Amino acid sequence: MNKNLTSISKQALWQNNPALVQLLGLCPLLAVSASVVNALGLALATTMVLIFSNLIVSLIRHQVTDAIRLPVFVLIIASFVTCAELLMQAYAYSLYLSIGIFIPLIVTNCAILGRAVTFAVKNSPLISAFDGLMMGLGFSSILILLGALRELFGTGKLFANMDILLPMASNWEITILPNYSGFLFALLPPGAFLFMGMLLALKNFIDKQLADSITKHQNAQQMASRFAKDMS
Repeated sequence: MNKNLTSISKQALWQNNPALVQLLGLCPLLAVSASVVNALGLALATTMVLIFSNLIVSLIRHQVTDAIRLPVFVLIIASFVTCAELLMQAYAYSLYLSIGIFIPLIVTNCAILGRAVTFAVKNSPLISAFDGLMMGLGFSSILILLGALRELFGTGKLFANMDILLPMASNWEITILPNYSGFLFALLPPGAFLFMGMLLALKNFIDKQLADSITKHQNAQQMASRFAKDMS
């Protein structure tokens, strides 16, 4: 059980990250990630939808026939997206005015429908909910990191206007670069593509270094084993 949960976590957070490897949900990810607060708002909404849609799909997987499975899953996802949108309107209206147009696009996020079709229909409710949580965290981590990079390079600050999502966070704003004139390119759509490309390149570099390290370790073990045999 623990091994399975660990495998799910590794897949979602790094090896098969929905944003960084599968490149799913890029439209809202690139559009919303101009600041940390916007990114965090979309991240929370997406994670909530992933968890509860996976849970419900798993619970009803034996009652839904293959003929109507896809439309039923889309209806479930759309229902939770509507709940997320209404909650944001009720408790974070200023944030909703900023990113609300992208909340309905969560319905078309292939990461959510893909997990429902490929994972939730084959696994128990608790495992499916955990998978939704990890996939949500994997997507959210890239979304928030991208938002932090764009906000930092664009304005020289971090965590600006966090109080529109978290009322207690009115004094969270940090000025990293005083007297910074700003870099508008980082806040525009081309900047989103540039920083996303940098994150993709960084992940590929880390994966290559890890693979090379594993290969060197295996070669060293083989040489040690051969040397031990020769000595015997």
